[in-house]
Amino acid sequence: MWFANFFISGSMTMVLPFISLYIESMGNFSDSYVQNWSGWIFAITFVTAFIFSPIWGRIGDKYGRKNILIFSAIGIGLSIFLMGFATTVWQLFFLRFIMGIATGFIPMSQAFISTQTPKNIAGRVLGTLQTGSITGALMGPLLGGTLADTFGFASTFKWVSVTIFLSALIVLFGVKEIRLHVDDEKENKLYTSKQVIHHIVANPILLAVLLMSTLVQIAHFSIQPILSLFVADIHGPVNVAFFSGVAFSAAGLGNLLMSRRLGRLGDKVGYIKVMTTLLFMAGIVYLPGALVTNIWQLVILRFLLGISIGGIIPVRIAYIRQTAPLSMQGEVLGYNTSLRFLGNIIGPVLGGAIAGFFGFSAVFVVTGVLLLTGGITMLVCWYKYEYNHSHSRSLSTRKS
Repeated sequence: MWFANFFISGSMTMVLPFISLYIESMGNFSDSYVQNWSGWIFAITFVTAFIFSPIWGRIGDKYGRKNILIFSAIGIGLSIFLMGFATTVWQLFFLRFIMGIATGFIPMSQAFISTQTPKNIAGRVLGTLQTGSITGALMGPLLGGTLADTFGFASTFKWVSVTIFLSALIVLFGVKEIRLHVDDEKENKLYTSKQVIHHIVANPILLAVLLMSTLVQIAHFSIQPILSLFVADIHGPVNVAFFSGVAFSAAGLGNLLMSRRLGRLGDKVGYIKVMTTLLFMAGIVYLPGALVTNIWQLVILRFLLGISIGGIIPVRIAYIRQTAPLSMQGEVLGYNTSLRFLGNIIGPVLGGAIAGFFGFSAVFVVTGVLLLTGGITMLVCWYKYEYNHSHSRSLSTRKS
C-alpha cells in the first residue's frame, strides 16, 4: 500500500502546479477569470467525492476495500488521461467532475490499513503509510513542473495517468485483504447509517475531529489553486511551473519528516493533544505568508507549514480507529473523507475569490485565522469532554 499511495499521490500532484497555467493556455483570459476558474475546477472533483465517500465507506465495511481501491485508481487514471486532450475550460471542468466519483484512493487506503491495525499503534502505522503519499506529493509537483516546462501540459497529463494505472496493478496483485473478527458484540454489530451518525453526534470530540477535517482542507487548498499565479507574481514568468513545483514540494518535505514521528507521539500522549498543538502551529506559520516578497521566503514558510501539519492526518484517523467500533469504521472514515472533500470544495473557491477581490496576501491571513480558530475549538472540546471527565474520575478514585 505504501508504493500504491506513493504513485497515486505523486501522479495526482504532478498536475497541481500548472492547472491554472493550463487554463490560461486555453484562451486569452483575464487574471480574474483564470483565478476564479482555477478554484472551481479544483473544487468540482470534490463535490462528487463529497457525495460518494460515505457510500464507498459503507460498501467497504460490508464487502471489503480492495476492489474499491482498484476501481478508484482506474477511474482517476482514465480521467487524468483524458484531461490531456481537453481544449476548453468546460471540458476540463467536466472531467474533474467525473473524476470525483472515483477520487478517494488515499483516504480509502488509510481506512483499509486502519481497520487492520491494532489501536495502540495506529498512529505510528498510519504515519508510516502517510510517508508514501507524502513522498509522492513531494516528488510529484517538482517532476510535474519539469515535465510541463519540457513537454507541455497536455503530454504531462497523459504520462501521469500511466503511473496511476500502475497503482491499480499493485493493489490487484500485491495487496491481500484480511477481514478481522473481534470477539466483541459492539465491534461486530451491523450498524445502520442512522446509528453511525448518532454515534458521531453523541461523541463531541469525535464530531469536532471530523469537522477539523473540513477546516484543515479549507486551509490547505485555499492557496493551492492559485499558488503558481502567486509564484509568477513574486518571482516572474521564468520557469514558473518548476518553481511552483518547488513551493508545492517544500510542504511535502516538512510533512515527510514529521508525520511518522507525530503519529507515534499521538500513540503515547494522546491524539487530541497532538492535533490541537499542530493546529495552533499551522495557524502561526501560515500568517507570515502575507508578507512574502520572494520565492525562497515562500518555500521556507511552506516547509514549516508541512512540519506543523505533518501529523494531523494520521492522528485524526488513529483517533477514529480508537473511538469507532470496527464494523462502522469504514463509514465513519467515509464521513471523515467526505468532510475533507467538503473542505477541498470550499478552500479553492474561497482562496480564488479572496485572491481575485483582495489579493494573494489576504488568502494567507484568512487561512491562518481559520487554523487558529480550529486549534481553539479542539482545545475547548478536549478540556470540556476529556480532561474534565478524566480529572473527575481521578478525584472520585482518591475519595473512595
